Amino acid sequence: MTEEQQFNPEQYADDPRVAYLVGEWKRLSDAESDAIDLVEADPTMKELAEGELTQISEQKLGLITQIEKIVKENEEEEKFPNELILEVRAGAGGEEAALFAEEVAHMYLRYAETLGWQWRIINESRAGLGGYKEAAFEIKGKDSYRTLRFETGVHRVQRIPATEKMGRVHTSTASVAILPVYKKTTIEVNPVDIEMTFARSGGAGGQNVNKVETAVRLVHTPTGIEVKCTSERSQQQNREKAMNIMMSRLQQLHDEEEAKKRSDTRSAQVGTGDRSEKIRTYNFPQDRITDHRIKESWSNIEKIMTGSMGEITEALQKASEAKTA
Repeated sequence: MTEEQQFNPEQYADDPRVAYLVGEWKRLSDAESDAIDLVEADPTMKELAEGELTQISEQKLGLITQIEKIVKENEEEEKFPNELILEVRAGAGGEEAALFAEEVAHMYLRYAETLGWQWRIINESRAGLGGYKEAAFEIKGKDSYRTLRFETGVHRVQRIPATEKMGRVHTSTASVAILPVYKKTTIEVNPVDIEMTFARSGGAGGQNVNKVETAVRLVHTPTGIEVKCTSERSQQQNREKAMNIMMSRLQQLHDEEEAKKRSDTRSAQVGTGDRSEKIRTYNFPQDRITDHRIKESWSNIEKIMTGSMGEITEALQKASEAKTA
């Protein structure tokens, strides 16, 4: 049976992504039937009809190729969406941890820019002397989640802080979470489990910020997961954004729990995707970044911190592919 004969348009009938192409395939199929009927009614038209049938067959095969390509790309995007939430939180180390958290966030954002991805701030809470207590960013771009999915975990920095008078090396940490924003999630959330409060946004946004409670805070009471969103100008937009992030957080928690139940899955991954897993050390005095999961190191730390981290993400991708091969 040929590819054209195997093709079943009904399985794509309700898919808006390929509806037009399926319609064209059906139109060509009708034209094909008409040409066959013409030959049966008038054998003298056989030569002309055969040429038309050849063209129709080629066009139908082309449409099938397009449809299958679009469907496959969308299946890939469902697994590795082109949108994610980057969350960064200061860990152990006080003000130095907050400064490092901001540097790590900027590293990812500069890297995103080099790849042509778009990003925006969702929420940020700054420390007294600068840096982030916590911050969340939305990143959109081709293969964004596929590229950054191994960055979740604890990032440790070893360096001499600017405030250190004795020249001692301090160790601080920041935690990173990469949350894929799925178009469809496999979990269901009871609305009564979500507590919602509103406040006035404290960031840029003009006079509206000072007059209307646009900032949204959600808490999922069974898990204690909290999400804040202040980036949008309206309460409704912030509520929708916060809910999307909440679903991503809950989906990640669900996926982590499932992975822990399946030891074979855990061993096949570069990392567990757990925020508490210590994955990388940034040693400034020795000009070295080391990823503990794949036991590889890179120098030129200052350049990497300004966004040139392609070698790291590529090495993690190759290590993952090698383990799952």
